[in-house]
Amino acid sequence: MAHTLPNAGALAGCKVIDLSRVLGGPYCTQILADHGADVLKIEPPGGDETRGWGPPFLGETASYFVGVNRNKDGMTLDLSQPAGQDLLRHLLADADVMVENFKPGTLEKWGLGYEDLKAAFPALIHCRVSGFGSDGPLGGLPGYDACAQAMCGLMSVNGDADGEATRVGLPVVDMVTGLNAAVAILLALNERTRSGLGQFLDITLYDCALSLLHPHAPNYFYGGKVPQRSGNAHPNIAPYETLPTASGPIFLAVGNNGQFAMLAQTLDAPALSADARYATNADRLRHRQALRDDLTALLARHEAAALADQLLRAGVPAAAVQTVDQALAHPHTRHRGMVLEQGDYKGVGSPIKLSRTPATLRKLPPDLAPPAGQD
Repeated sequence: MAHTLPNAGALAGCKVIDLSRVLGGPYCTQILADHGADVLKIEPPGGDETRGWGPPFLGETASYFVGVNRNKDGMTLDLSQPAGQDLLRHLLADADVMVENFKPGTLEKWGLGYEDLKAAFPALIHCRVSGFGSDGPLGGLPGYDACAQAMCGLMSVNGDADGEATRVGLPVVDMVTGLNAAVAILLALNERTRSGLGQFLDITLYDCALSLLHPHAPNYFYGGKVPQRSGNAHPNIAPYETLPTASGPIFLAVGNNGQFAMLAQTLDAPALSADARYATNADRLRHRQALRDDLTALLARHEAAALADQLLRAGVPAAAVQTVDQALAHPHTRHRGMVLEQGDYKGVGSPIKLSRTPATLRKLPPDLAPPAGQD
């Protein structure tokens, strides 16, 4: 990595070859690109399939692709052909990181697997995002977010208690896999400053989905009971769920006795905090339904947004349940720089805030380029 000015981004001078498609890998490389890395997104001749995952579209490109591919340069390359393989090796000669999500065995078939590349480029960090990894009972099989949610227990604890197992309403496994891949790359870059060597980063949807099972996994390890669905209610804390008000639902996240006392005070209900059934969190869990009934009666005369603001300012975690458009339009969203706009482009900003080297929007998502180096 070359020496660069401190205001050029925390990863300025880091060259990343991005062979990944769809979500997990591109989300990872957008994080790196937002913070100054020089990311070259290499797509197959037909392009990343998410370019067509619309409507809606920005021009001819689906919003899905636009959402995770800013700050990257673009190139198309047919890696199944010798010319494409040779050009990739040329590009890797001065690269720091390669990110890919090919099915395990594909790059190896083309002579571009980790062992081949390590011999030629010992300092290269090779990050693979896959469904299950290359070995083991499920090794080499394709992985998808929703299937990982189903297989790894996430769906089993998501949804109403009397309803069906439900997919989380966003691709949480893909995105946390991208986050973990970015963390792994940063760890490997840091270690390389000591050893001078790259390494292989094996990041799977399966592992990342299992890593999300908190507190359900520890509850099972130490309680022995199989976790069940509980709707919006928390298995360990009460009140910690959505409850109705006069103007829609409010989420109360009361984590300790002091917050519960302040909730009662704000609701002008001293009897609530004096009730022995609600003295401690364990008591409140044992009498969850009675507490829910009491709170529902008290909340019926309140407006969700106004009460949530009052509670939050009193130190009680609470929030009105907002729609996506309301969340994006919230004044604090704008204050935090979490909506980026440039011309026709709009995107969600980086949540990683660095004081001297902040994330920047330098390049819009690349257009699909004609194939390179294969005349």
